[in-house]
Amino acid sequence: MKILVTGSAGFIGSTLSQRLLARGDEVIGLDNLNDYYDVNLKRARLARLQAYAGFTEVRASLEDRQVLNETFARHRPQRVVNLAAQAGVRYSIQNPHAYVDSNLVGFVNILEACRHHAVEHLVYASTSSVYGANTKMPFSVHDNVDHPVSLYAATKKANELMAHTYSHLYELPTTGLRFFTVYGPWGRPDMALFLFTRAILADQPIDVFNYGHHRRDFTYVDDIVEGVIRVLDQVAAPDSSWSGDAPDPASSHAPYRLYNIGSNRPVELMRYIEVLEDCLGRKAVKNLLPMQAGDVPDTYADVDALVRDVGYQPATPIEEGVARFVAWYREYYRV
Repeated sequence: MKILVTGSAGFIGSTLSQRLLARGDEVIGLDNLNDYYDVNLKRARLARLQAYAGFTEVRASLEDRQVLNETFARHRPQRVVNLAAQAGVRYSIQNPHAYVDSNLVGFVNILEACRHHAVEHLVYASTSSVYGANTKMPFSVHDNVDHPVSLYAATKKANELMAHTYSHLYELPTTGLRFFTVYGPWGRPDMALFLFTRAILADQPIDVFNYGHHRRDFTYVDDIVEGVIRVLDQVAAPDSSWSGDAPDPASSHAPYRLYNIGSNRPVELMRYIEVLEDCLGRKAVKNLLPMQAGDVPDTYADVDALVRDVGYQPATPIEEGVARFVAWYREYYRV
């Protein structure tokens, strides 16, 4: 297939693009290489993709409607995976307008382009952050998520609503994936594993929020990518059992689906740090701090629907995943 991947220089986007190229798909990779974090890392990810004959790079932002439409018209992608977004819970408190521009304006541009160019299936990144103030565990896509606690989460919830509108009005098949704390090689420098590794190797203290007591459904990137590909290959369809009398948020009378994509194995942050210490062969100096604004104490993904519908099976324990990250980090940074 010919697949447009936005955010192709990103952590998940570059790993996904490489898997698609390796199986023989053509990939049009769109990214603006912004400086939210180290641009050289993004360029290094892109270099892996440029080795494939089937890869076409487009340097642009989702907010640039004209370039986006020209890209769709020129390349005619059959399917689209939208991973480009302004990420980060904490940064959304400092710079809210970046989230409106990328996650709201940019996403409606993607929807319009998919609509006007007969895209077969749009798969897009949502986030576990949409669960916000919910405390019922595990988090289920069948539950209401109307109480976000960060603007980042609110923009992603808005993406889900916008996608449903286009599925309903134009019969555009859309599938949203709520990612749960993705980690692994080529990861984002603003994520905990990256920050902790860098600090520990430099003999600097690490900031441990919520005194290390919160739990996260840490999910290894290869497991995530396998799930994304399985979803991409199965086009969203209307749910014949859906009823407006008791509406299920996860499906619709329209070709619309929502799934959690996580490990289904929450781990306490302190345990995660212990595994990292074992892999690095040294102990961390911990600066214990209260929970940050916009954060949630725990995440735990109910992935039953994804297992049932596409055979998703996350298989990488944190001991193995963190070890792979540390090996990559040491090689990439020559530490």
